[in-house]
Amino acid sequence: MPELLDVIGRTPAIRLRNLTLDGEAQLIAKLENTNPAGSLKDRPAWHIVEYAERAGLLRPGGTIIESSSGNFSIALAMIGASRGYRVIAVVDPKLTPTNRGLLEAFGSEIVVVDEPDDSGSYHKTRIAYANRLHREIRNSFRPDQCFNPLNSRAHYRTTARELLAQTRRLTAVVCTVSTGGQLGGIAKAVKERAPHVAVIGVDVWGSTVFGGEPHPYLVPGVGLSWTPSNLSDLSLVDRVYKVTDEDAFRACRTLVRSEGLFAGVSTGAALTVALAEAMRARPGRQVAFLAADRGERYLATAFNDDWLKAHGLTTATAPEGLRARARELVPHSTRPAAECANHRPGLAAELGCPSIVLARSEWR
Repeated sequence: MPELLDVIGRTPAIRLRNLTLDGEAQLIAKLENTNPAGSLKDRPAWHIVEYAERAGLLRPGGTIIESSSGNFSIALAMIGASRGYRVIAVVDPKLTPTNRGLLEAFGSEIVVVDEPDDSGSYHKTRIAYANRLHREIRNSFRPDQCFNPLNSRAHYRTTARELLAQTRRLTAVVCTVSTGGQLGGIAKAVKERAPHVAVIGVDVWGSTVFGGEPHPYLVPGVGLSWTPSNLSDLSLVDRVYKVTDEDAFRACRTLVRSEGLFAGVSTGAALTVALAEAMRARPGRQVAFLAADRGERYLATAFNDDWLKAHGLTTATAPEGLRARARELVPHSTRPAAECANHRPGLAAELGCPSIVLARSEWR
């Protein structure tokens, strides 16, 4: 009989039936929101913790410290409860009441960092503070999803291989980007095993993962103020799109009304781009995207009409509106390796991050 953490991964992939028309490619959603803690972050969180246990970096009764206001810290909180670890989540003021409640339900401790970094976000100040706690607390471990190559290795070894086995006529796979694990790991595996499949990256306007000018945005779980090291080889990415807040929020609402699939805002960002790709692909082909987490986490925001109106966002859910917007989308870049790199190679050391270096043989 499996235990809780044994059932992470091996998530189903389903065909959507209502958002595309005859003569367009099929939309395939891989249901990462069926993982035990409710998101695709369960995979890298457990992959990293399991590695740390084997390597002696995390010992019984130890403390896990992570900078995350969302799904990664929730996944670690679940793992900590299951394995008997203390978990400290370093978050920022944008932590939602739902995510706070989930972290507290699992028994995680919460530390709020309220000083923004030079980009106006909290990523760097959160990471630096988590690293300081790691140095101060004995028998502690920093999973460090932003700079740890195990983040992308988890998706390389599991998510991508599962998706390729579950599809037969795949023409493109669409991945959002934040810490780079999902896009970096899937891109590497796809280009090794199915190089004819296009890898499509999705970012949000205001993020500078793929260059551009930074400004505030509302989409959670997408974007960063630099190109993450888990996305070190942009030549593996065929195209990059940037979507608006309106795109992402509209699409996740349309998805649940049109298909019955209740997923979060980053899934909406991916869906918008996947639909654009499917509308232009040959009929009978498949365009896949990941349903990253559960919609219940956004009942107070994306699925609350008053909240949307207060933030100047549409409450529309009609498929025609989503299709019209997808039809308008054009790639931000078709040569991201040459046009979009925003790597900061010295940033990890500047922020005091622990270092984990993987040999080539450790990726297999």
